[in-house]
Amino acid sequence: MVNIQKLKYKESLKDKCGIFGIYGKGIDVARISFFGLYSLQHRGQEGAGITVTDGKNLKSVKGLGLVSTVFDEEKINSLKGFASIGHTRYSTTGGNKLCNVQPVVLNLKNDDFALAHNGNIINAMDLAHKLPSDVKLSSTSDTEIMGWVIKNSSGKNWEEKILSSFNKFQGAFSMIALTKNKLIAFRDTYGFRPLVLGQLNGSYIACSETCALDTVGAKFIREVAPGEIVTIDEKGINVVDKISSLKKSFCLFEYVYLARPDSIFNKQLVHQVRQRSGEILAHESPIGADIVVAVPDSGTSAAIGYSKASGIPYGEVLIKNRYIGRTFIQPEQYIREMGVKLKFNPLKKIVKGKRIIIVDDSIVRGTTMKKIIKILRGCGVRKIHIRVCSPPVTDPCYFGIDTPNKKKLIASYLTIKEIEKFIGADSLAYLSLDGLKKASRIKSNRLCSSCFDGKYPMPVEGGFRKDVFETIN
Repeated sequence: MVNIQKLKYKESLKDKCGIFGIYGKGIDVARISFFGLYSLQHRGQEGAGITVTDGKNLKSVKGLGLVSTVFDEEKINSLKGFASIGHTRYSTTGGNKLCNVQPVVLNLKNDDFALAHNGNIINAMDLAHKLPSDVKLSSTSDTEIMGWVIKNSSGKNWEEKILSSFNKFQGAFSMIALTKNKLIAFRDTYGFRPLVLGQLNGSYIACSETCALDTVGAKFIREVAPGEIVTIDEKGINVVDKISSLKKSFCLFEYVYLARPDSIFNKQLVHQVRQRSGEILAHESPIGADIVVAVPDSGTSAAIGYSKASGIPYGEVLIKNRYIGRTFIQPEQYIREMGVKLKFNPLKKIVKGKRIIIVDDSIVRGTTMKKIIKILRGCGVRKIHIRVCSPPVTDPCYFGIDTPNKKKLIASYLTIKEIEKFIGADSLAYLSLDGLKKASRIKSNRLCSSCFDGKYPMPVEGGFRKDVFETIN
C-alpha cells in the first residue's frame, strides 16, 4: 500500500543531488570525499553522507543540512577505509528526512551494498510493489528501491546484477555503488545527468562534475558514457559493459543553471555556454539601456555575454548575501516577509535614474523577479528590462530536477506579455530554444529540453507524478 504526500514547491529549480566516489589505498578517502562533496554543494543542500569500506565492513556518517554542518574532524576521522562514496541531497522523491539521506546502504549478511544516486526513477512505485514480500524498505526514496531491485536481479556478482537490472529502470540515474572491495559507476542509456571519471595520483574518482575533480586536485579522464557500467578498484577503471543507446538526452538545464560554471560537460565549459547564450540573447532581443546586470550568481556568465554582444557596460547592482542558506532555525514572521531583501541588496546610488537590463537564468513562478523589480523601483530605477537566458519553463521535469506540476509554472498559463505585466518589468524577453541549443554546441537530438517544450524522451504518463512516497509497506 502506497500513500502519497505532495511535494512542497520552492521557487528555484533544484537538482536532485551531487555524488562523489573514490578508490585509493593509503589515502584519506573520507576527507577527500568531504572536499569533493563540498564542491558539489550547489547540487543539494538538504542532507549529506559518506560511506566507506575497509574491505570487511561498510561504515556511514549521514545527516541533515550542509556538508560543513554534517561533518567535523571527529566524524571524518571515524571513517577509515580505502574506498568511499558520498552524496549531497536535494529531495525530489522522498521527503527531507534523515532516513532518505544517502548513500543508501543495504545491510546484507556478507555482502553489504551502498548506492549514491543522481536522477529520478519514474517507475519506482511499480518496482516497489514487485519486490519480494520479505523486503522492508527503510526509506521513502527511489534509490533504495533501485538497490533492492538490483539485489534481487540475476547475476553471480554485483556487476552482473546491475547489468541484468538496467532495463528495469525508467528515468534518469547516474550512480556510484560501493561494495566491500570496489566502486561501480553507471549511467542510464539516455545520459540525462552527468557523471565523470578522474585520477588522483594512484587513486580513481567518479563524480557528478569536473569542478569536484579540480577541488581535490584530480585529473579529468573522461565522462562515463550513457549506458556504461565501470568498476574502480586496485586495477584502475575497467569497463564491465556498455548498453547500446538509441537516444541521448543530456539535460539542457545543466548548462542553464544546475552545474557550476567551472565544470565541463560534453567538452563544453559551462561558463562559456552561458556566456554564448547571453550573446545570442542580445542579438535576439536587443534593447537600449545604461547597464547590464545579473541576478547572481547563475545569471552572471550570461549577463557578461549579453554585455559583450550589446556593447552596454556590465556592472554589479544586486549584491548577494552568500551566507543566506537553509537553516533549522525558523526566523520571526517579519524577517520571513523580507524575502528577497535578505538575499539581495541593490547599490542604490548606481541604479538611480538608470535604464537597466537584468539577466537571469530562468523564471519559474515569477515571484522572486517580481520582488527584485519592486525593490529596484524603490531605488529610483528609470527602466527595468528583463532578459532570460533560457526559454520559458513550461513543463515539469521527471528526470531529476525538482520542478512543480505544470499549473505552478507561470509560463504554462501566461503569455510573455502577461508575465511581463505580472513581474512589473518594462520589457521581458527569453532566449529561444534554438538559441540555447546553439549555445550548447551539442546536436539537438542529443539533448533533453522537455521542461521547455514538453517533448519527453520517454513516456511519462501514469508514471512518477512529482509526488513523495510517504510510506511503502
